[in-house]
Amino acid sequence: MTQEFEFDVVVVGSGAAGMTAALTAAYRGLSVTLIEKSRSFGGSTARSGGALWIPNNPVLQRAGVPDSPELARTYLKAVVGDRVPEVKQRAFLDNGPEMMRYIGARSKYWEFFYDRGYSDYHPEFPGGLAQGRSIEPVVLDGRLLGGDLHKINQPTMSGPKGIAFTAKDFHDLNMIARTWTGKRTAMRVGAQAVANKLRGGLPLSLGKALAARLWLSLRDAAVPVWLETPLLELLTEGDAVTGVRAEHQGAPVVIKARRGVILAAGGFEHNLEMRKQYMSGPQSTDWTVGATENLGEGIVAGQKAGAAVDLMDDAWWGPSVRNPEGPPFFCLAERAQPGGLMVNQAGERFVNESAPYVNVVHRMYEQHSSGAGHIPAYFIMDQQFRDRYLFLGTFPRQGIPQKYLDAGIIKRAETLDGLADQIGVPAATLAATVERFNGFARKGRDEDFGRGDSSYDRYYGDPTVQPNPCLAPLEHGPFYAVEMVPGDLGTKGGLVTDEQARVLDDGGRPIAGLFAAGNNSASVMGNEYAGAGATIGPAMVFGYIAATHIAANAESTTTVGSEE
Repeated sequence: MTQEFEFDVVVVGSGAAGMTAALTAAYRGLSVTLIEKSRSFGGSTARSGGALWIPNNPVLQRAGVPDSPELARTYLKAVVGDRVPEVKQRAFLDNGPEMMRYIGARSKYWEFFYDRGYSDYHPEFPGGLAQGRSIEPVVLDGRLLGGDLHKINQPTMSGPKGIAFTAKDFHDLNMIARTWTGKRTAMRVGAQAVANKLRGGLPLSLGKALAARLWLSLRDAAVPVWLETPLLELLTEGDAVTGVRAEHQGAPVVIKARRGVILAAGGFEHNLEMRKQYMSGPQSTDWTVGATENLGEGIVAGQKAGAAVDLMDDAWWGPSVRNPEGPPFFCLAERAQPGGLMVNQAGERFVNESAPYVNVVHRMYEQHSSGAGHIPAYFIMDQQFRDRYLFLGTFPRQGIPQKYLDAGIIKRAETLDGLADQIGVPAATLAATVERFNGFARKGRDEDFGRGDSSYDRYYGDPTVQPNPCLAPLEHGPFYAVEMVPGDLGTKGGLVTDEQARVLDDGGRPIAGLFAAGNNSASVMGNEYAGAGATIGPAMVFGYIAATHIAANAESTTTVGSEE
Protein backbone atom coordinates (compact mmCIF):
# COMPACT_ATOMS: atom_id res chain seq x y z
CA MET A 1 0.00 0.00 0.00
CA THR A 2 1.32 3.42 -0.99
CA GLN A 3 1.20 6.07 1.71
CA GLU A 4 0.47 9.64 0.65
CA PHE A 5 1.74 12.86 2.22
CA GLU A 6 1.43 16.52 1.29
CA PHE A 7 3.60 19.57 1.91
CA ASP A 8 4.01 22.99 0.36
CA VAL A 9 7.52 22.10 -0.80
CA VAL A 10 9.39 18.85 -1.35
CA VAL A 11 13.19 19.04 -1.53
CA VAL A 12 15.20 16.15 -2.98
CA GLY A 13 18.79 15.84 -1.72
CA SER A 14 20.54 16.69 1.54
CA GLY A 15 23.69 18.42 0.31
CA ALA A 16 24.25 22.13 0.86
CA ALA A 17 21.80 23.11 -1.89
CA GLY A 18 18.96 20.94 -0.61
CA MET A 19 19.39 21.74 3.06
CA THR A 20 19.62 25.49 2.34
CA ALA A 21 16.46 25.30 0.21
CA ALA A 22 14.53 23.39 2.87
CA LEU A 23 15.73 25.69 5.64
CA THR A 24 14.74 28.79 3.67
CA ALA A 25 11.31 27.37 2.90
CA ALA A 26 10.74 26.65 6.59
CA TYR A 27 11.89 30.11 7.62
CA ARG A 28 9.53 31.57 5.00
CA GLY A 29 6.61 29.83 6.69
CA LEU A 30 6.10 26.97 4.24
CA SER A 31 5.60 23.34 5.20
CA VAL A 32 8.51 21.40 3.76
CA THR A 33 10.07 17.97 3.81
CA LEU A 34 13.47 16.89 2.56
CA ILE A 35 14.09 13.40 1.17
CA GLU A 36 17.52 11.83 0.83
CA LYS A 37 18.43 8.62 -0.98
CA SER A 38 21.29 7.68 1.34
CA ARG A 39 21.38 6.58 4.96
CA SER A 40 23.60 9.61 5.52
CA PHE A 41 23.06 13.33 5.06
CA GLY A 42 25.42 15.87 3.54
CA GLY A 43 26.08 14.32 0.13
CA SER A 44 29.22 15.56 -1.61
CA THR A 45 29.16 18.66 0.60
CA ALA A 46 30.16 16.64 3.66
CA ARG A 47 33.05 15.13 1.68
CA SER A 48 34.31 18.51 0.47
CA GLY A 49 36.50 21.30 1.77
CA GLY A 50 33.34 23.17 2.76
CA ALA A 51 34.40 26.52 1.29
CA LEU A 52 31.88 29.05 -0.05
CA TRP A 53 32.58 31.53 -2.84
CA ILE A 54 29.94 34.25 -2.41
CA PRO A 55 31.22 37.78 -3.17
CA ASN A 56 30.34 40.70 -0.87
CA ASN A 57 28.90 38.49 1.83
CA PRO A 58 28.80 39.74 5.45
CA VAL A 59 31.83 37.67 6.49
CA LEU A 60 33.95 39.39 3.83
CA GLN A 61 32.54 42.78 4.72
CA ARG A 62 33.45 42.34 8.40
CA ALA A 63 36.95 41.27 7.36
CA GLY A 64 37.39 44.47 5.35
CA VAL A 65 37.80 42.74 1.99
CA PRO A 66 37.86 45.43 -0.74
CA ASP A 67 35.06 43.87 -2.76
CA SER A 68 32.04 45.51 -4.37
CA PRO A 69 29.07 44.44 -6.49
CA GLU A 70 30.69 46.05 -9.51
CA LEU A 71 34.00 44.25 -9.01
CA ALA A 72 32.24 40.92 -8.50
CA ARG A 73 30.10 41.33 -11.62
CA THR A 74 33.16 42.29 -13.65
CA TYR A 75 35.11 39.31 -12.41
CA LEU A 76 32.37 36.70 -12.83
CA LYS A 77 31.65 37.97 -16.33
CA ALA A 78 35.35 37.71 -17.17
CA VAL A 79 35.49 34.15 -15.83
CA VAL A 80 32.21 32.79 -17.19
CA GLY A 81 31.82 34.92 -20.30
CA ASP A 82 28.64 34.36 -22.29
CA ARG A 83 28.42 30.66 -21.43
CA VAL A 84 25.76 31.46 -18.81
CA PRO A 85 23.18 34.27 -19.20
CA GLU A 86 24.26 37.43 -17.42
CA VAL A 87 20.89 37.67 -15.67
CA LYS A 88 21.62 34.36 -13.94
CA GLN A 89 25.13 35.48 -12.98
CA ARG A 90 23.63 38.62 -11.44
CA ALA A 91 20.99 36.63 -9.58
CA PHE A 92 23.75 34.65 -7.88
CA LEU A 93 25.76 37.75 -6.98
CA ASP A 94 22.75 39.77 -5.81
CA ASN A 95 21.20 37.00 -3.71
CA GLY A 96 24.38 35.59 -2.19
CA PRO A 97 24.90 38.23 0.52
CA GLU A 98 21.15 38.26 1.18
CA MET A 99 21.14 34.47 1.71
CA MET A 100 24.01 34.71 4.19
CA ARG A 101 22.28 37.49 6.14
CA TYR A 102 18.82 35.88 6.06
CA ILE A 103 19.87 32.49 7.39
CA GLY A 104 22.48 34.01 9.69
CA ALA A 105 19.79 36.04 11.41
CA ARG A 106 17.76 32.90 12.13
CA SER A 107 20.21 30.07 12.71
CA LYS A 108 22.44 30.02 15.78
CA TYR A 109 24.83 27.69 13.93
CA TRP A 110 25.65 30.09 11.09
CA GLU A 111 29.34 30.78 11.75
CA PHE A 112 32.04 31.25 9.10
CA PHE A 113 35.46 32.86 8.75
CA TYR A 114 37.41 34.40 5.90
CA ASP A 115 40.21 32.42 4.22
CA ARG A 116 42.40 35.46 3.79
CA GLY A 117 44.98 34.96 1.07
CA TYR A 118 43.23 32.06 -0.69
CA SER A 119 43.25 33.78 -4.06
CA ASP A 120 40.43 33.83 -6.55
CA TYR A 121 41.34 31.26 -9.18
CA HIS A 122 41.91 33.93 -11.85
CA PRO A 123 43.04 36.99 -9.87
CA GLU A 124 44.63 38.48 -12.97
CA PHE A 125 41.20 38.83 -14.61
CA PRO A 126 39.36 42.17 -14.24
CA GLY A 127 37.72 42.28 -10.83
CA GLY A 128 39.74 39.34 -9.47
CA LEU A 129 41.12 39.51 -5.93
CA ALA A 130 44.54 38.11 -5.10
CA GLN A 131 43.56 37.96 -1.42
CA GLY A 132 40.47 35.97 -2.37
CA ARG A 133 36.76 35.85 -1.54
CA SER A 134 36.46 32.35 -0.04
CA ILE A 135 35.02 31.66 3.40
CA GLU A 136 34.61 28.41 5.34
CA PRO A 137 32.67 27.16 8.37
CA VAL A 138 34.14 27.44 11.84
CA VAL A 139 35.02 24.10 13.45
CA LEU A 140 31.93 22.65 15.16
CA ASP A 141 31.64 20.33 18.15
CA GLY A 142 30.13 17.16 16.73
CA ARG A 143 28.58 16.31 20.08
CA LEU A 144 25.88 18.87 19.24
CA LEU A 145 24.52 16.35 16.74
CA GLY A 146 23.89 13.79 19.47
CA GLY A 147 22.54 10.59 17.97
CA ASP A 148 22.67 12.11 14.47
CA LEU A 149 26.47 12.24 14.45
CA HIS A 150 26.77 8.85 12.78
CA LYS A 151 24.39 9.96 10.00
CA ILE A 152 26.76 12.51 8.45
CA ASN A 153 28.39 11.43 5.20
CA GLN A 154 32.08 10.65 5.59
CA PRO A 155 34.90 12.47 3.77
CA THR A 156 37.22 10.68 1.36
CA MET A 157 40.06 10.95 3.89
CA SER A 158 39.85 11.27 7.65
CA GLY A 159 42.33 11.32 10.47
CA PRO A 160 42.12 10.03 14.03
CA LYS A 161 39.22 11.17 16.20
CA GLY A 162 39.81 14.54 17.79
CA ILE A 163 41.80 15.96 14.87
CA ALA A 164 40.20 18.70 12.82
CA PHE A 165 41.85 21.26 10.59
CA THR A 166 40.53 23.99 8.35
CA ALA A 167 41.47 24.75 4.76
CA LYS A 168 43.78 27.46 6.10
CA ASP A 169 45.41 24.90 8.40
CA PHE A 170 45.85 22.55 5.42
CA HIS A 171 47.61 25.30 3.51
CA ASP A 172 50.00 25.97 6.39
CA LEU A 173 50.58 22.28 7.19
CA ASN A 174 51.90 21.76 3.67
CA MET A 175 54.91 23.81 4.75
CA ILE A 176 55.52 21.88 8.00
CA ALA A 177 59.11 21.17 6.99
CA ARG A 178 59.73 24.61 5.49
CA THR A 179 58.24 27.41 7.61
CA TRP A 180 57.67 28.29 11.24
CA THR A 181 54.02 28.90 10.40
CA GLY A 182 53.75 25.31 9.25
CA LYS A 183 55.40 24.02 12.41
CA ARG A 184 53.25 26.18 14.71
CA THR A 185 50.11 25.05 12.91
CA ALA A 186 51.11 21.40 13.34
CA MET A 187 51.74 21.94 17.06
CA ARG A 188 48.43 23.75 17.52
CA VAL A 189 46.44 21.10 15.64
CA GLY A 190 48.22 18.39 17.64
CA ALA A 191 47.58 20.14 20.95
CA GLN A 192 43.92 20.57 20.08
CA ALA A 193 43.70 16.88 19.23
CA VAL A 194 45.14 15.93 22.63
CA ALA A 195 42.73 18.29 24.40
CA ASN A 196 39.79 16.89 22.44
CA LYS A 197 40.78 13.37 23.35
CA LEU A 198 40.98 14.25 27.04
CA ARG A 199 37.66 16.11 27.00
CA GLY A 200 35.89 13.74 24.65
CA GLY A 201 35.53 16.45 22.01
CA LEU A 202 34.48 15.49 18.47
CA PRO A 203 35.39 18.46 16.28
CA LEU A 204 34.00 18.69 12.76
CA SER A 205 35.64 20.89 10.13
CA LEU A 206 35.54 21.57 6.39
CA GLY A 207 32.51 20.09 4.59
CA LYS A 208 31.38 18.07 7.60
CA ALA A 209 31.15 21.28 9.64
CA LEU A 210 29.02 22.92 6.94
CA ALA A 211 26.72 19.93 6.56
CA ALA A 212 26.36 19.60 10.33
CA ARG A 213 25.51 23.30 10.75
CA LEU A 214 22.78 23.04 8.14
CA TRP A 215 21.45 19.81 9.66
CA LEU A 216 21.29 21.32 13.13
CA SER A 217 19.49 24.35 11.72
CA LEU A 218 16.93 22.09 10.03
CA ARG A 219 16.47 20.19 13.27
CA ASP A 220 15.80 23.39 15.19
CA ALA A 221 13.32 24.47 12.50
CA ALA A 222 11.51 21.11 12.88
CA VAL A 223 11.92 20.23 9.19
CA PRO A 224 11.25 16.51 8.63
CA VAL A 225 14.15 14.84 6.83
CA TRP A 226 13.58 11.35 5.44
CA LEU A 227 16.78 9.39 4.90
CA GLU A 228 16.79 6.19 2.86
CA THR A 229 14.16 7.74 0.59
CA PRO A 230 15.23 7.60 -3.06
CA LEU A 231 13.34 9.56 -5.69
CA LEU A 232 11.60 7.32 -8.24
CA GLU A 233 9.87 9.89 -10.42
CA LEU A 234 8.21 13.28 -10.49
CA LEU A 235 4.44 13.52 -10.31
CA THR A 236 2.85 15.69 -12.98
CA GLU A 237 -0.56 17.07 -13.86
CA GLY A 238 -0.53 18.35 -17.41
CA ASP A 239 2.71 20.25 -17.81
CA ALA A 240 3.13 21.00 -14.10
CA VAL A 241 5.12 19.08 -11.49
CA THR A 242 2.99 18.37 -8.44
CA GLY A 243 5.11 16.12 -6.24
CA VAL A 244 7.30 13.03 -6.17
CA ARG A 245 6.97 9.30 -6.05
CA ALA A 246 9.63 7.75 -3.82
CA GLU A 247 10.49 4.84 -1.56
CA HIS A 248 10.83 5.41 2.15
CA GLN A 249 12.90 2.69 3.79
CA GLY A 250 11.72 0.28 1.11
CA ALA A 251 8.02 1.22 1.15
CA PRO A 252 6.39 3.22 -1.69
CA VAL A 253 5.27 6.76 -0.88
CA VAL A 254 3.71 9.65 -2.77
CA ILE A 255 4.58 13.13 -1.53
CA LYS A 256 2.50 15.87 -3.07
CA ALA A 257 3.91 19.39 -3.29
CA ARG A 258 1.35 22.20 -3.24
CA ARG A 259 3.90 24.85 -4.19
CA GLY A 260 6.90 23.18 -5.77
CA VAL A 261 9.57 20.48 -5.93
CA ILE A 262 13.22 21.51 -5.59
CA LEU A 263 15.68 19.02 -7.08
CA ALA A 264 19.06 19.14 -5.34
CA ALA A 265 20.09 15.51 -5.73
CA GLY A 266 23.61 16.06 -7.04
CA GLY A 267 25.22 15.10 -10.31
CA PHE A 268 25.90 11.85 -12.19
CA GLU A 269 29.58 11.28 -11.45
CA HIS A 270 29.06 7.67 -10.38
CA ASN A 271 26.92 6.75 -13.39
CA LEU A 272 29.33 5.37 -16.00
CA GLU A 273 26.62 5.05 -18.63
CA MET A 274 25.74 8.74 -18.37
CA ARG A 275 29.41 9.74 -18.33
CA LYS A 276 29.99 7.86 -21.57
CA GLN A 277 26.81 9.29 -23.07
CA TYR A 278 27.64 12.93 -22.42
CA MET A 279 31.41 13.15 -21.91
CA SER A 280 34.25 12.56 -24.35
CA GLY A 281 37.59 10.90 -23.71
CA PRO A 282 38.44 8.32 -21.05
CA GLN A 283 35.89 8.12 -18.23
CA SER A 284 35.76 6.18 -14.98
CA THR A 285 33.64 6.23 -11.86
CA ASP A 286 36.79 5.28 -9.93
CA TRP A 287 38.30 8.73 -10.47
CA THR A 288 35.66 10.83 -8.68
CA VAL A 289 35.44 11.81 -5.01
CA GLY A 290 31.78 12.82 -5.29
CA ALA A 291 29.19 11.08 -3.13
CA THR A 292 28.82 7.48 -4.25
CA GLU A 293 25.02 7.86 -4.38
CA ASN A 294 25.23 10.45 -7.16
CA LEU A 295 23.87 8.52 -10.14
CA GLY A 296 21.97 11.35 -11.82
CA GLU A 297 18.41 10.31 -10.91
CA GLY A 298 17.39 13.90 -10.28
CA ILE A 299 18.61 14.95 -13.70
CA VAL A 300 16.88 12.04 -15.44
CA ALA A 301 13.64 12.74 -13.57
CA GLY A 302 13.77 16.35 -14.73
CA GLN A 303 14.41 15.30 -18.32
CA LYS A 304 11.37 13.00 -18.22
CA ALA A 305 9.32 16.02 -17.14
CA GLY A 306 10.55 17.90 -20.22
CA ALA A 307 13.60 19.72 -18.84
CA ALA A 308 16.53 20.81 -20.96
CA VAL A 309 20.10 20.03 -19.89
CA ASP A 310 23.40 21.82 -20.38
CA LEU A 311 27.10 21.49 -19.51
CA MET A 312 26.72 17.72 -19.38
CA ASP A 313 30.18 17.23 -20.87
CA ASP A 314 31.92 19.03 -18.00
CA ALA A 315 32.76 18.45 -14.34
CA TRP A 316 34.50 20.01 -11.36
CA TRP A 317 37.73 18.42 -12.56
CA GLY A 318 41.06 18.00 -10.80
CA PRO A 319 44.21 15.92 -11.42
CA SER A 320 43.93 12.92 -9.12
CA VAL A 321 45.92 9.87 -8.08
CA ARG A 322 44.16 6.51 -8.02
CA ASN A 323 44.06 4.84 -4.64
CA PRO A 324 44.13 1.01 -4.77
CA GLU A 325 42.25 0.85 -1.47
CA GLY A 326 39.61 3.55 -1.78
CA PRO A 327 38.64 6.90 -3.31
CA PRO A 328 41.29 8.72 -5.37
CA PHE A 329 43.48 11.48 -3.95
CA PHE A 330 42.49 14.89 -5.36
CA CYS A 331 45.76 16.81 -5.87
CA LEU A 332 45.23 20.35 -4.68
CA ALA A 333 48.54 21.68 -3.34
CA GLU A 334 51.10 19.24 -4.73
CA ARG A 335 51.14 20.64 -8.27
CA ALA A 336 52.12 24.13 -7.11
CA GLN A 337 55.04 23.13 -4.93
CA PRO A 338 58.51 23.57 -6.40
CA GLY A 339 60.45 20.56 -7.62
CA GLY A 340 57.75 18.71 -9.54
CA LEU A 341 56.29 18.85 -13.05
CA MET A 342 53.68 17.08 -15.19
CA VAL A 343 54.39 15.34 -18.48
CA ASN A 344 52.28 13.52 -21.05
CA GLN A 345 52.92 10.09 -22.50
CA ALA A 346 55.52 11.60 -24.82
CA GLY A 347 57.51 12.86 -21.82
CA GLU A 348 56.70 16.53 -22.49
CA ARG A 349 55.19 19.25 -20.33
CA PHE A 350 51.82 20.44 -21.58
CA VAL A 351 50.36 22.74 -18.91
CA ASN A 352 51.03 25.13 -16.07
CA GLU A 353 50.96 22.54 -13.30
CA SER A 354 49.98 25.12 -10.68
CA ALA A 355 46.92 26.36 -12.56
CA PRO A 356 43.38 25.87 -11.16
CA TYR A 357 42.63 22.16 -11.14
CA VAL A 358 39.67 22.35 -13.52
CA ASN A 359 41.84 24.08 -16.12
CA VAL A 360 44.59 21.48 -15.85
CA VAL A 361 42.15 18.66 -16.60
CA HIS A 362 40.52 20.62 -19.42
CA ARG A 363 43.99 20.76 -20.92
CA MET A 364 44.44 17.01 -20.39
CA TYR A 365 41.25 16.27 -22.30
CA GLU A 366 41.88 18.84 -25.03
CA GLN A 367 45.33 17.47 -25.74
CA HIS A 368 44.28 13.84 -25.37
CA SER A 369 41.60 14.28 -28.02
CA SER A 370 44.34 15.27 -30.49
CA GLY A 371 45.94 11.86 -30.01
CA ALA A 372 48.91 13.08 -27.98
CA GLY A 373 48.25 10.82 -24.99
CA HIS A 374 47.66 13.00 -21.93
CA ILE A 375 45.52 10.57 -19.92
CA PRO A 376 47.04 9.42 -17.75
CA ALA A 377 49.70 12.06 -17.29
CA TYR A 378 52.67 11.70 -14.96
CA PHE A 379 53.76 13.94 -12.10
CA ILE A 380 57.56 13.78 -11.94
CA MET A 381 59.32 14.68 -8.67
CA ASP A 382 62.71 14.15 -7.13
CA GLN A 383 63.73 13.12 -3.62
CA GLN A 384 64.20 16.73 -2.52
CA PHE A 385 60.51 17.37 -3.28
CA ARG A 386 59.59 14.27 -1.29
CA ASP A 387 61.73 15.39 1.65
CA ARG A 388 60.18 18.87 1.74
CA TYR A 389 56.43 18.53 1.21
CA LEU A 390 53.33 16.56 2.10
CA PHE A 391 52.28 14.17 -0.64
CA LEU A 392 49.25 11.84 -0.83
CA GLY A 393 48.62 12.50 2.84
CA THR A 394 52.13 11.49 3.94
CA PHE A 395 54.54 13.82 5.72
CA PRO A 396 57.91 14.94 4.35
CA ARG A 397 60.61 12.24 4.47
CA GLN A 398 58.01 9.53 4.95
CA GLY A 399 58.31 6.71 2.46
CA ILE A 400 55.88 6.43 -0.41
CA PRO A 401 53.02 4.14 0.73
CA GLN A 402 53.84 0.68 -0.56
CA LYS A 403 50.33 0.17 -1.92
CA TYR A 404 50.97 2.78 -4.62
CA LEU A 405 54.24 1.13 -5.65
CA ASP A 406 52.72 -2.35 -5.66
CA ALA A 407 49.82 -1.17 -7.83
CA GLY A 408 52.18 0.55 -10.30
CA ILE A 409 50.53 3.91 -9.69
CA ILE A 410 53.88 5.35 -8.56
CA LYS A 411 57.19 4.37 -10.16
CA ARG A 412 60.60 4.98 -8.63
CA ALA A 413 64.07 4.93 -10.22
CA GLU A 414 67.51 6.20 -9.37
CA THR A 415 67.83 8.01 -12.69
CA LEU A 416 65.51 9.83 -15.06
CA ASP A 417 66.42 7.36 -17.80
CA GLY A 418 65.33 4.51 -15.58
CA LEU A 419 62.11 6.32 -14.71
CA ALA A 420 61.37 6.98 -18.38
CA ASP A 421 61.77 3.30 -19.12
CA GLN A 422 59.31 2.36 -16.36
CA ILE A 423 56.55 4.68 -17.58
CA GLY A 424 57.21 4.07 -21.27
CA VAL A 425 58.23 7.54 -22.41
CA PRO A 426 61.31 8.37 -24.54
CA ALA A 427 64.25 8.81 -22.17
CA ALA A 428 65.84 11.56 -24.27
CA THR A 429 62.59 13.53 -24.35
CA LEU A 430 62.04 13.29 -20.59
CA ALA A 431 65.63 14.31 -19.92
CA ALA A 432 65.30 17.31 -22.24
CA THR A 433 61.99 18.29 -20.62
CA VAL A 434 63.48 18.22 -17.13
CA GLU A 435 66.61 20.07 -18.27
CA ARG A 436 64.53 22.85 -19.83
CA PHE A 437 62.32 23.05 -16.75
CA ASN A 438 65.39 23.21 -14.48
CA GLY A 439 66.70 26.15 -16.47
CA PHE A 440 63.44 28.00 -15.94
CA ALA A 441 63.51 27.12 -12.24
CA ARG A 442 67.01 28.56 -11.76
CA LYS A 443 65.93 31.80 -13.45
CA GLY A 444 62.59 31.86 -11.61
CA ARG A 445 60.58 32.27 -14.80
CA ASP A 446 58.60 29.57 -16.61
CA GLU A 447 58.86 30.74 -20.20
CA ASP A 448 56.65 27.94 -21.54
CA PHE A 449 53.56 28.04 -19.32
CA GLY A 450 53.99 30.93 -16.85
CA ARG A 451 53.91 28.78 -13.73
CA GLY A 452 54.07 30.98 -10.66
CA ASP A 453 52.99 34.16 -12.44
CA SER A 454 49.52 34.14 -10.84
CA SER A 455 48.77 34.76 -7.18
CA TYR A 456 46.68 31.62 -7.29
CA ASP A 457 49.71 29.58 -8.42
CA ARG A 458 51.73 30.94 -5.53
CA TYR A 459 49.16 30.25 -2.82
CA TYR A 460 50.33 26.65 -2.44
CA GLY A 461 53.93 27.40 -3.39
CA ASP A 462 56.89 27.43 -1.02
CA PRO A 463 57.52 31.00 0.25
CA THR A 464 61.10 30.07 1.17
CA VAL A 465 61.92 29.44 -2.51
CA GLN A 466 62.67 32.63 -4.39
CA PRO A 467 62.21 34.33 -6.77
CA ASN A 468 59.45 31.92 -7.79
CA PRO A 469 57.85 29.82 -5.01
CA CYS A 470 56.49 27.35 -7.58
CA LEU A 471 59.78 26.51 -9.29
CA ALA A 472 62.79 24.44 -8.20
CA PRO A 473 65.03 22.15 -10.28
CA LEU A 474 64.71 18.35 -10.15
CA GLU A 475 68.24 17.17 -9.40
CA HIS A 476 68.29 14.75 -6.48
CA GLY A 477 67.51 11.08 -7.12
CA PRO A 478 65.74 8.83 -6.71
CA PHE A 479 63.06 10.17 -9.01
CA TYR A 480 59.34 9.37 -8.92
CA ALA A 481 56.57 9.28 -11.54
CA VAL A 482 53.02 9.48 -10.21
CA GLU A 483 50.18 8.52 -12.54
CA MET A 484 47.59 11.32 -12.69
CA VAL A 485 44.08 10.84 -14.02
CA PRO A 486 41.28 13.36 -14.66
CA GLY A 487 39.43 13.10 -11.36
CA ASP A 488 36.55 15.28 -10.26
CA LEU A 489 34.60 16.58 -7.27
CA GLY A 490 31.34 15.93 -9.13
CA THR A 491 29.76 16.63 -12.50
CA LYS A 492 28.91 20.18 -13.53
CA GLY A 493 26.05 19.65 -15.98
CA GLY A 494 22.39 19.28 -15.23
CA LEU A 495 18.95 20.78 -15.68
CA VAL A 496 18.82 24.24 -17.23
CA THR A 497 17.48 26.82 -14.78
CA ASP A 498 16.78 30.53 -14.93
CA GLU A 499 17.62 33.33 -12.51
CA GLN A 500 14.81 32.17 -10.18
CA ALA A 501 16.08 28.55 -10.15
CA ARG A 502 13.05 27.47 -12.20
CA VAL A 503 13.75 24.48 -14.44
CA LEU A 504 13.36 25.29 -18.14
CA ASP A 505 12.26 23.14 -21.05
CA ASP A 506 13.95 23.00 -24.46
CA GLY A 507 12.06 26.10 -25.50
CA GLY A 508 13.32 28.11 -22.54
CA ARG A 509 9.95 28.03 -20.76
CA PRO A 510 9.68 27.34 -17.01
CA ILE A 511 8.21 23.99 -16.02
CA ALA A 512 5.57 24.86 -13.45
CA GLY A 513 6.35 23.60 -9.97
CA LEU A 514 9.92 22.45 -10.70
CA PHE A 515 13.13 24.02 -9.42
CA ALA A 516 16.75 22.84 -9.22
CA ALA A 517 20.00 23.82 -7.50
CA GLY A 518 23.49 22.47 -6.94
CA ASN A 519 24.94 19.84 -9.26
CA ASN A 520 21.41 18.76 -10.19
CA SER A 521 21.41 21.93 -12.32
CA ALA A 522 23.76 23.34 -14.94
CA SER A 523 26.31 25.48 -13.08
CA VAL A 524 26.27 29.27 -13.09
CA MET A 525 30.07 28.95 -13.41
CA GLY A 526 29.76 27.60 -16.95
CA ASN A 527 32.95 25.78 -17.90
CA GLU A 528 35.04 27.68 -15.37
CA TYR A 529 35.78 27.98 -11.65
CA ALA A 530 35.87 31.42 -10.02
CA GLY A 531 37.41 30.47 -6.68
CA ALA A 532 37.42 27.99 -3.82
CA GLY A 533 33.79 27.29 -2.95
CA ALA A 534 32.37 28.16 -6.38
CA THR A 535 30.55 24.83 -6.33
CA ILE A 536 28.92 25.01 -2.90
CA GLY A 537 28.40 28.79 -2.73
CA PRO A 538 26.14 28.99 -5.81
CA ALA A 539 24.44 25.71 -4.82
CA MET A 540 23.30 27.28 -1.55
CA VAL A 541 22.36 30.58 -3.16
CA PHE A 542 20.15 29.00 -5.82
CA GLY A 543 18.58 26.71 -3.21
CA TYR A 544 17.73 29.90 -1.31
CA ILE A 545 16.46 31.59 -4.49
CA ALA A 546 14.19 28.63 -5.31
CA ALA A 547 12.56 28.55 -1.87
CA THR A 548 12.24 32.34 -1.75
CA HIS A 549 10.54 32.41 -5.15
CA ILE A 550 8.11 29.68 -4.10
CA ALA A 551 7.30 31.54 -0.87
CA ALA A 552 6.76 34.82 -2.70
CA ASN A 553 4.31 33.16 -5.10
CA ALA A 554 2.55 31.52 -2.17
CA GLU A 555 2.09 34.91 -0.49
CA SER A 556 0.85 36.42 -3.75
CA THR A 557 -1.68 33.62 -4.22
CA THR A 558 -2.88 33.95 -0.65
CA THR A 559 -3.24 37.71 -0.98
CA VAL A 560 -5.22 37.44 -4.21
CA GLY A 561 -7.46 34.75 -2.75
CA SER A 562 -8.21 36.81 0.34
CA GLU A 563 -9.10 39.83 -1.72
CA GLU A 564 -11.52 37.81 -3.76
